[in-house]
Amino acid sequence: MTVPPSLETARCILTVLRPEHAHLLLAYRQRNATHLAPWEPTRSTEDATLQDACQRAAARSAQGYADGDSVQFIAVDRQTQTMVAACNFTNIVRGPFQACYLGYSVGQDSQGQGLMREVVQAGMDYVFGTLGLHRIMANHMPSNVRSERLLRSLGFEREGYARAYLQIAGHWEDMVLNARINPQS
Repeated sequence: MTVPPSLETARCILTVLRPEHAHLLLAYRQRNATHLAPWEPTRSTEDATLQDACQRAAARSAQGYADGDSVQFIAVDRQTQTMVAACNFTNIVRGPFQACYLGYSVGQDSQGQGLMREVVQAGMDYVFGTLGLHRIMANHMPSNVRSERLLRSLGFEREGYARAYLQIAGHWEDMVLNARINPQS
């Protein structure tokens, strides 16, 4: 397996989530459970505990990276050494498509400080530059104005609207469909 990249931003180090980082993910999810709940799928009841869920997520992330299917970064604050955000590029498709999906989250204490933009930009630079993908797709709920602003600031363009697209917090939610094309393609 290739050594996963570490990317540096002004405030964070991005690294691919691996089993040795499960404790960071666990602490992030515990600190931000209420904050992130309206924007995420309901957690599976298959996981006995949140700790088990984080260990499984870290193992899946490492395997996804090894298989070339995903790059799931965690952003670790340089000063506190805590996870403050996540930036995931999943469902990587090669061949004539050369595309992936972007998902992200930022901790409640880091909102409104430009951190999510910093983290996603570093991740996009890696996906477009190193991986050579042509297209990144990202969707947001119509009510998530912060995500809409973030995606616009990163050069994403609205491509459509999908009704009852994803099950979020136990409900089928509409999504605004967005994409960014690699400027070097």
